[in-house]
Amino acid sequence: MSSSPAPPARGARLTTLVIGLCWMVVLFDGLDMFIYGSVLPHMLEQKALGLEAGAAGTIGSYATFGMLLGALCAGTVTDWVGRKKMILVSTAVFSLASGVCAIAPGVTAFGLGRFIAGVGLGGLLPTAITMVSEYAPKGRSNLTVGLLMTAHQAGGILSAFLALWIVEPLGWRAAFWVGVAPLVVAVPLVARFLPESPSFLLAKGRAAEARELALRYDVPLPAAETERPAAAERWSALAALFRGGLWAQTLLFWLASFGGLLLVYGVSTWLPTMMRGQGYELGSSLTFVVLVNLGGIVGMLVAGRFSDRFGAPRVAAVWFALTAVGVYTLGVHMPLALTYVLVFLTGLFLFSAQAMIYAAVAGRSTADARATAVGWTSGMGRFGAVFGPWLGGQLIASEAEGWGFTAFALAALLSTVFIALTALTARRISAGGTGKEALSATG
Repeated sequence: MSSSPAPPARGARLTTLVIGLCWMVVLFDGLDMFIYGSVLPHMLEQKALGLEAGAAGTIGSYATFGMLLGALCAGTVTDWVGRKKMILVSTAVFSLASGVCAIAPGVTAFGLGRFIAGVGLGGLLPTAITMVSEYAPKGRSNLTVGLLMTAHQAGGILSAFLALWIVEPLGWRAAFWVGVAPLVVAVPLVARFLPESPSFLLAKGRAAEARELALRYDVPLPAAETERPAAAERWSALAALFRGGLWAQTLLFWLASFGGLLLVYGVSTWLPTMMRGQGYELGSSLTFVVLVNLGGIVGMLVAGRFSDRFGAPRVAAVWFALTAVGVYTLGVHMPLALTYVLVFLTGLFLFSAQAMIYAAVAGRSTADARATAVGWTSGMGRFGAVFGPWLGGQLIASEAEGWGFTAFALAALLSTVFIALTALTARRISAGGTGKEALSATG
């Protein structure tokens, strides 16, 4: 294969194809994640399946516990079997699980469906982030991750409209039947058109497959990668996250992700219910879901652009601090128009702060450990995702909705501290000369 650069138009089309397909599956991921919180006020009001607030929070934690397992396994397995296979399997799993929720005869079966869905959701997101990072244009990695994550927030917006347009006339089960759509729409398209990552193929010593892929799409092999043998064992990539002084930085990213996902999943599950507790009507509360996710879409693009210029950890720290202010202020009842503005601005910072943690980890990991690094950062953060919905459920069951805003704001503040400390450890690692594995102080 010629070493000359591929025609820009051809390479751009391939990048667009990869990002487009990953955007589609992450859209369905976001829909599945947010749909429970969007239909929950209706389920509680109708006492569907005999559901009460405390049990509803526990079920929300079932899904996020499944995400924890999915993310932890997916990171390592993806670096073993490849990005494309994991995207396919994860999408199929959460689609089928949505069908289980749709036909559930009781709370136990419904909770099982949400747990299985969580396994698929937890496996998909870090894998898709890894894939688009490896196909991102040079110098646009963080922006590309932000663009991908807009799909997640678009899924949240879609979930609110489903709750408004479908649940009332057809019942809550209809919303979960919509969640089966990825199995018949996304899975065949990904199987047919999504290529594997050349970086992954080279990192695993599969140079011939990488060359064949590059020739087929008329693109160059990644210049920064060299052919290397496959790892002696699949867990070596995880061990590499703690070598050469990286352990402190790895743990700080995990802690920041814990607080970030506690916030993301706690707010995603309970925002409509908490806002109703503040005296807003159901229609207004679902409008808050649309606005917080619209803000999230804008925030992903803004944060991605800023992160490519100033570094993802710096942007994430500022974003988490602003999220803390926004979430805490939502606990104050204000005129509806002002509340709409505040919800939008809070969403602008809330979701993209967590996304920029993933961007920082993905952008500064080697190809043979990238999915493992992102997957474990996501997976360890899922402990917060398990705790957030449970915490919100307990507070609401105790008629202490106002304390939910304070608790989630505190989580954002702690993540601000943890992510800011990663810059200090990065400078120490850089000074110690750990080389390629080290995260840069500016990242």
